[in-house]
Amino acid sequence: MNQKQLQIFLDIATEAALAGGAVLQSYWGNLDSIQEKGRPGDLVTAADKESERVVVELLTRHFPDCAILAEESGAIGGSDTPYLWAIDPLDGTTNFAHQYPDFAVSIGLLVEGVPHVGVIYDPLHDKLFRAATGLGATCNRRPIRVSQTAELAHSLLVTGFAYDRRETADNNYAEFCHLTHLTQGVRRSGSASIDLSRVACGQLDGYWERGLSPWDLAAGIVLVREAGGRVTAYDGSPFAIESGRILATNGHLHEPLSRELQRIRPLEGWANPVAEAIG
Repeated sequence: MNQKQLQIFLDIATEAALAGGAVLQSYWGNLDSIQEKGRPGDLVTAADKESERVVVELLTRHFPDCAILAEESGAIGGSDTPYLWAIDPLDGTTNFAHQYPDFAVSIGLLVEGVPHVGVIYDPLHDKLFRAATGLGATCNRRPIRVSQTAELAHSLLVTGFAYDRRETADNNYAEFCHLTHLTQGVRRSGSASIDLSRVACGQLDGYWERGLSPWDLAAGIVLVREAGGRVTAYDGSPFAIESGRILATNGHLHEPLSRELQRIRPLEGWANPVAEAIG
């Protein structure tokens, strides 16, 4: 795909993200009902559904032959196309439901399984992050770059915890505690797309998490890479979006952070330190 084609995809994704963001603004503080989708804490609201409807409608109108994978609607369209839109119409639903100000619309385009276009829109703060392969990364149309922090001891990281954290020992608690002691701090926003956008613009130095879906990651991956950062699996091997595990950094911290994650990765028979502490 050439850069002219990527620019077209990027511009339409931007239009869709802004439209979805307008929906979220209209629902902010005005939710009538909040539902759980299955796991405790996995919420869905009318804002999610209406934002997704608007985004999908716009993308489908402009690109009827592209497939779509959306958080609320699932797979839409055929599987015989190399183009797949991965959409999270409200990344940070729990935050939104509690009027906690970290959430975004996230739209990524995968071409033959590889993310090439990403748009993340934070409507509450009016921050529009855009990136496409070879076109760079911007926030509100201004170029952004990852940080230059080169030592874990001087870094500020971010992570999150999957919905199944109550059910598995592989729940990120040990990693969180370990890295909190090695850095200047570890934050948790509750929105993967917000986390990745903050790594891309240099506010945070690195991010890791597990239990994620393609719609959580597709857009942010492009942002980090185009801003000069690095994205891989925990062990530094090539990133696979279907794995749900990501390590994204400014590049300078990638190898040391990867080493620390491998040191504490849960193994069979690993004990849950939180359960032991309260048990």
